[in-house]
Amino acid sequence: MHKIQDLKIWQKALDLCVSIYEISAHFPADERFGLTSQVRRSCVSISSNIAEGAGRNTKGEFIHFLGIANGSAYELQTQLIIAKSLNLYPLEVEGILDKIDEIQKMCYKLQQTLKAKNG
Repeated sequence: MHKIQDLKIWQKALDLCVSIYEISAHFPADERFGLTSQVRRSCVSISSNIAEGAGRNTKGEFIHFLGIANGSAYELQTQLIIAKSLNLYPLEVEGILDKIDEIQKMCYKLQQTLKAKNG
């Protein structure tokens, strides 16, 4: 088990989630049950799966949940690209995609590190 408060990836995922909630609050009301809901669920899934994996008993389980978190990061990335194409959020939040990319890389690297320690 890992102490999630010490995991930089978890902290970054939480920060990303706060940013996503702030951005999606400005989406049109008719998107409340569409993209607004989807991007919020995706970002919550990233940090939640990192936390769940960290709390599991084996490195293999942690690796599995990091994979799920990474999948959610790609899902979020896609949803934000769609939202951008629909002009649902302003250009000044472009950096959010960079944050997602960083989390994706961190997820992959942590998975590789844990696999190396398993072998």
